[in-house]
Amino acid sequence: MSASVTAFEKATPRSLPQPLTSICAVLVAVGIGAFFYGLSSDPQSTWLAFHTNFIYYGVLSQASLVLCCAFVLVSARWPGPLRRIAEGLAAWIPISLLLSLVGYFGGDYLFEWLREGAVHGKEPWLNATRFYATDIGVLTVLTLLSLAFLRASARPTLGGDAASSMSGFARSMAERWTAGWRGDAEEREASAARTAVLAPIIVMVFAIGYSIFIFDQVMSMEQTWYSNLFGAYVSWGGILSAVAAIALISVLYRNAPGIGEHITEDRVHDIGKLLFAFSIFWMYLFFAQYLVIWYGNLPEETQFFYDRLGPQFVNDKGSSVLEWALAWSDWNWRWERLDQNYGWLSMTVWACIWIIPFWVLLGAKPKKTSWILGPVAAIVLLGFWLERNLLIWPSVIKDDNAAFYQPIPIAIALGFLGAYALVFLIYTRIFPTLALPESS
Repeated sequence: MSASVTAFEKATPRSLPQPLTSICAVLVAVGIGAFFYGLSSDPQSTWLAFHTNFIYYGVLSQASLVLCCAFVLVSARWPGPLRRIAEGLAAWIPISLLLSLVGYFGGDYLFEWLREGAVHGKEPWLNATRFYATDIGVLTVLTLLSLAFLRASARPTLGGDAASSMSGFARSMAERWTAGWRGDAEEREASAARTAVLAPIIVMVFAIGYSIFIFDQVMSMEQTWYSNLFGAYVSWGGILSAVAAIALISVLYRNAPGIGEHITEDRVHDIGKLLFAFSIFWMYLFFAQYLVIWYGNLPEETQFFYDRLGPQFVNDKGSSVLEWALAWSDWNWRWERLDQNYGWLSMTVWACIWIIPFWVLLGAKPKKTSWILGPVAAIVLLGFWLERNLLIWPSVIKDDNAAFYQPIPIAIALGFLGAYALVFLIYTRIFPTLALPESS
């Protein structure tokens, strides 16, 4: 958003909505209780569920801030309050850093190389010291940069009587973020200049750092499998899920006092176009990765897809050109093949993230229509949660479509959902509050 737009923004603190806040708190309590109960009854499933949701919300929150940085880099004027919604989604970033420290204690249940040692040749990379130092280091750097960006972006909106209208922790934080106030105009200029400097740095650190982070946290769970594109594929999934979350919240806020009038049909159309286009690019990245591995037909590469897609989409019948041709000359679709491994879950993921968004949002009108765009965005978010399960669970538990669909993993997932929503509500309603044009 350009300085000319942010110049008219002002934070107006409001109370937390009820009963939504109480529901979120209950979900958090359920998730924490399920986590500790699961540690004593089924620690492996518990840590797998924790790790899946840690990755899902961690990538989503960081990608939301990257979108804000993209808006700054291109001097985008169209997002309006959508940028502030993205900043609210990014408020989870410090929580993700703290959760990475908790995840340290579950490493033995997730990573074979931690229990039994790395395969020959990978010992310098897959060792606990390098692994945790690199990943926690990446999250720490991104957390500090992200907080600096959020502070610089929110500071101009907290001037005047905004801080005085807050109380408790929110007021103390607002006063800290506005210390040394130099006047509205000067603060707006300083904010634009500082975010312009931070934005490209955050984007570059995200692109490189999160690729390494995903290589470690997800790809190394099957230490003999590797794909250079995997880090970009998972990170882009975070950006698409961030767009879906912004679209869904925008639709939910269409009739909200103060903000609804600024979420115009044009803005809804724009975020709908991003959702449509980014889903196509996500499928492109998946297929680009899958196609090379499929025709290469190397066991160390195909095993990852075989565990998830089953035999329907993987050629494991022959090694020579002739054997390959003969094996696939009589290929035909058989639905029962999807019963093997995680085949049906993979089909569901494709439907949620690509097929439904592509065909439903193909025209202009669906992108502008809240009751169409909102459900599609929710389906995409659900699809990515399923996809994160699909990336993680088959590395440890083979051939079980419903492994993650058990009471403890579901309760932990609900706990994460409640916590993420609660952080978003606190950030956007209490501090620093969803900034809106002063004319509202």
